[in-house]
Amino acid sequence: MPPSDSQSFLRDLDKKLWTAADKLRSNLDAAVYKHAVLGLIFLKYVSDSFAQRQAEIEAMLKDPENDFFVDPAGYDQPAKYDEAIHQELEERDYYIEKNVFWVPALARWQTLQDSAKLPAGTEITVKNGKTTTYKITSTGKLIDDALEAVEKENPKLKNVLNKNYTQLQIDPANLAGLIDLIATIPFQHADLHAKDILGHVYEYFLGQFALAEGKKGGQYFTPKSIVSLIVEMIEPYQGRVYDPAMGSGGFFVQSERFIEEHGGTIGDIMVFGQESNPTTWRLAAMNMAIRGIDFDFGKEPADTFTRDQHPDLRADFVMANPPFNVKEWWNSKLADDVRWKYGTPPKGNANFAWIQHMLHHLAPNGIASFVLANGSMSANQSGEGDIRRRLIEADIVDCMVQLPSQLFYSTSIPVCIWCLAKNKGASKKRGTERRGETLFIDARRLGRMVDRVHKEFTDEDIAMVAGAYRRWRGSDEGEEEYRDIPGFCSSATLKEIEFHKFALVPGRYVGFSAEEKPDLTHIDLKTELEALAARLEQITISATQASQTLYSFANGSTPI
Repeated sequence: MPPSDSQSFLRDLDKKLWTAADKLRSNLDAAVYKHAVLGLIFLKYVSDSFAQRQAEIEAMLKDPENDFFVDPAGYDQPAKYDEAIHQELEERDYYIEKNVFWVPALARWQTLQDSAKLPAGTEITVKNGKTTTYKITSTGKLIDDALEAVEKENPKLKNVLNKNYTQLQIDPANLAGLIDLIATIPFQHADLHAKDILGHVYEYFLGQFALAEGKKGGQYFTPKSIVSLIVEMIEPYQGRVYDPAMGSGGFFVQSERFIEEHGGTIGDIMVFGQESNPTTWRLAAMNMAIRGIDFDFGKEPADTFTRDQHPDLRADFVMANPPFNVKEWWNSKLADDVRWKYGTPPKGNANFAWIQHMLHHLAPNGIASFVLANGSMSANQSGEGDIRRRLIEADIVDCMVQLPSQLFYSTSIPVCIWCLAKNKGASKKRGTERRGETLFIDARRLGRMVDRVHKEFTDEDIAMVAGAYRRWRGSDEGEEEYRDIPGFCSSATLKEIEFHKFALVPGRYVGFSAEEKPDLTHIDLKTELEALAARLEQITISATQASQTLYSFANGSTPI
């Protein structure tokens, strides 16, 4: 966690940049403008990283104590010495060895900023080892060509960058203004590196655009506090991490942060993801590149069910926020798919297809944690109840967390977290034997309002939920032992779950705390009351019919 002055610095920066960027947006749709802004932030990042490495190399070349020292005494003219230094600075091996993207001269930020306001037809000189001339036709074309050049020189970025600035209907003056604005992102801070600052700005803008886009924004962005909670619960320190519905890659970013905060290195994990939306797939790839995270997102954007990009993967950690209650997902070639081990999911709802897909890709000792709509905990339609029962009987459901409402920007549907584990036995890493039991956590009363309609978890909320789960699993480093807390958490046996007809709603297991009275507006209670009312109505109808039959027999008439 950055120190408080760093947090204050980042907050001020966020506000300033977003306010200015939003002013430049005019009437452009947020979904379109997003790509313009995030693409330029990415270009600024790779260019700044390149410039920083260039400065390091130059210092090295001019240091008499360094093995790479270039002695000016070996040149009869200063100009020849300067040219020799320039040629060395253009050697890409210096950059590749430090995992820095090679940025061609046309794409370097200063070139872009200096040229963005020049009139069409202007020719500029580009010195990239050799000297060439570039003719400007428009600011959008200049940016597209810069991105094309970066992509061409860095195979890792092949087909990742969104090169369509000429097609965006942004006024050239506003586009140049946007470049000037992004140029003001500070390169350095006493406690933060350029990567941290630009990574933070990228993530902040992703969230702001998701908010501006409303429901559509939920397709690529999972609120940070939910991502943080899942990461803190399952602790992806090392191994293979997989997200089959990765959006912009928020779970991977948070995993990196978690590892750094706990003294590990990002090289300890391997990242695998899949995403069907091409533009979102690119956002995720840029998100990883900014942070220097190696990734495998498959050959291309593709549907997770019909074109699985990692068929042989068995991941140590699976984390996801798949789209809720998707109706149009079925394809005839999915019939008898090997992934439907616990039953073929209903064709009108993909929730249990996501669950079984993730389970299929989970390693024998791995753990999966993901968000789904609350209906997945108790629905019995179209065979969903049978699949859930088989998962419970196979002792795979590790933990269920019911979340408060209003956490998402994109939906008000109540949601929950599922945690699955194929092996719930004690081990050196996971010290507690928990076979035959499932932990239920009711977190609906946690969270704070951050604006009129949205809520988020505080750090204390995350520590409370994640701590309970880790203590129950025996993976918490503290000395405190797990215990049930009425109204919040409870460890239930398979028999207890069977008693509740295999419903996994935490409210049915945790009960009420001693201090609180039952909440009459409680969603579960409302559901129970509705069910009881329906049963009472049916009983009343049956009683009336029985009474009429008895009356008919007693009077020797034909029963109605």
